[in-house]
Amino acid sequence: MNTEKLLKIAINAAKQAGSYLRNLDERVVIKDLDKDVKLKADLESEKIIFNYLLKTDFSILSEESPKIEKKSEFCWIVDPLDGTVNFLRRIPFNSISIALYKGNKPILGVVYDFNRDELFTGIVGNGAKLNNKEIMVSPNRYKRDSIIMAGSNSDMVYEGKTLSEFIRRFKDFKKNRILGSAALSICYVAAGRGEVFVEEGVKFWDVAAGLAILQSAGGKFNLTKLKKGFLVHASNGNLVL
Repeated sequence: MNTEKLLKIAINAAKQAGSYLRNLDERVVIKDLDKDVKLKADLESEKIIFNYLLKTDFSILSEESPKIEKKSEFCWIVDPLDGTVNFLRRIPFNSISIALYKGNKPILGVVYDFNRDELFTGIVGNGAKLNNKEIMVSPNRYKRDSIIMAGSNSDMVYEGKTLSEFIRRFKDFKKNRILGSAALSICYVAAGRGEVFVEEGVKFWDVAAGLAILQSAGGKFNLTKLKKGFLVHASNGNLVL
């Protein structure tokens, strides 16, 4: 399998969709949910990405559409707009996320921050890059020197044990950040901008590409299946926890 060629396909798809989103003036809400929104932009971005990925022989799992099954052990995992509420409110922290997996094993990932034109890429076993320059995880070993990033997804219960556990995670770290895009937050760990990302209840497409890039950059992750989504713990792999 030519992973470089497949990475190029994912990059072209992400950049084309990113150009569309970056130049979009109108944010049309299709559905306003209790703790989330669905935008027309999500669907249009997905269409652009599918124009590239459907030319391959792999299945596609995407946030906005039913899974496209092909007779292949490989599957593209797509989030056409991660950080949708940020995008709606014009908070410039969103991304396009495309990964290729073989079963539950990451092969490659692309996360494109179209606001800053920052392209994070990684091929597992062959390194990770930011705008074609190599990146690696931070060498920090101690929480007192480290930044933890977290997410609060739409299914989170803000009470009791769940809330206390959410707060407890921050206690010993130098700083904490909640940024609004799981994919980009994990890439920040991959690039040494932070040391840990944790979120409970994420969907696979939220984190798949970021985790591929993190592993390519020398980091580590755990995914635990929950009743709703996954608990993800992504880190530089060096922290004494």
